[in-house]
Amino acid sequence: MSLKLGTTAPDFEAETTEGPIKFHEWAGDRWVLFFSHPADYTPVCTTELGFVATLKDDLAKRGCKALALSVDPIDSHKGWVKDIEETQGVTMNFPIVADPDAKVAELYGMIHPEENAKLTVRSVFFIDPNKKVRATLTYPPATGRNFFELLRVLDGLQLTDSHSVATPANWEDGGDVVIVPSITDPKVIADKFPKGHKELKPYLRITPQPNK
Repeated sequence: MSLKLGTTAPDFEAETTEGPIKFHEWAGDRWVLFFSHPADYTPVCTTELGFVATLKDDLAKRGCKALALSVDPIDSHKGWVKDIEETQGVTMNFPIVADPDAKVAELYGMIHPEENAKLTVRSVFFIDPNKKVRATLTYPPATGRNFFELLRVLDGLQLTDSHSVATPANWEDGGDVVIVPSITDPKVIADKFPKGHKELKPYLRITPQPNK
């Protein structure tokens, strides 16, 4: 089973393409986008890892680090990195965890019982600076992820933390948001949302994105 939201992301020690890490120590005070791949030398994974390498600045400005995993040994990873760099025209700039015994994959529920027992599905874990799992997404092995959507989810999580708002359907950065239901005091609402708000229902209050 995958980890439940709000639980602490399991700590682990592992070898990566950038050397050994202790996960919690490596994460530090950053968010982490931790995502798994079915196997090395697979076509969809190659495009995904190459694309994430282009997002270094986008992740950095969100205080987020990327970390990938597949259940292959480090020598395989290092050979694959060369293919990724050659075919995707990038320089890899984040680590890939080597997990040949699948211990980390099992900790995070990355192996689906109905898939090949030796392959991790395309899981994504959004882990906050307190090491809490804040969101998860899981894709089948053959479907590539939309990393712009992953950035959107990260933006929404961070906006909720900083401004007590939630993001409505199809929200994109800069769009209107909703005031969380737990805020009911009119004075608090006026102080926190000086741009004003529109009350469609007592539980549905629309306001401009506070940090824009």
